[in-house]
Amino acid sequence: MKKKTARRAPLFEVRHSPIHGYGVFALRRIRKGTTVTEYLGDRISHAEADRRYESKTADDNHTFLFTVDGRTVIDGGVGGNDARYINHGCDPNCESATANRRVFIEAIRTIEPGDELAYDYQIQRDPDDPPNVDEVFACRCGAEKCRGSMLEPVKAPRTKKRKTAKTAARGAKRKTARKTFSKAAVKRARKAARKAPRKTARKLPAKARGRRG
Repeated sequence: MKKKTARRAPLFEVRHSPIHGYGVFALRRIRKGTTVTEYLGDRISHAEADRRYESKTADDNHTFLFTVDGRTVIDGGVGGNDARYINHGCDPNCESATANRRVFIEAIRTIEPGDELAYDYQIQRDPDDPPNVDEVFACRCGAEKCRGSMLEPVKAPRTKKRKTAKTAARGAKRKTARKTFSKAAVKRARKAARKAPRKTARKLPAKARGRRG
């Protein structure tokens, strides 16, 4: 007689989040280095991503787009999974990474049951961003180290470091992924920013659910 294999409880669940809307919360201890989930959805081109969301109004920037590379975008809103509900955090316990053109969410420190999962979206900055772009993409994660924006930190000029064979090989195999906004979403955000330059712009997806550029 075969012994029944006990099924382990799921790693996480989706429920309302104090950060924004829905979030993902650990149901059991998740050790550092664990691949929590894969970001799934319809794999489409950048052009198709823009076409899908270009007709949305300025107060409806709710998308789940995640850039894989220069050719492919994952639309988590179509055939996606719970990964699309993971919120941005400035002091995150997870990070996103790509491997073989797939996007994974991994724990960068041990996560205790009940903790909300988050990773830093690091939305890319563009030279023609409006002055209040950080307000448009405001972060409300509440972390002690919160930088107040889902945008990537402003980079200070730095000297180029010589790549060793080891770091070059690592970079070729795996790289940090990021969520960015669609061209259509950015166009609407800039339009809203010009209309109300001294006010917080209308809510964009509190999750960086799209491409920029």
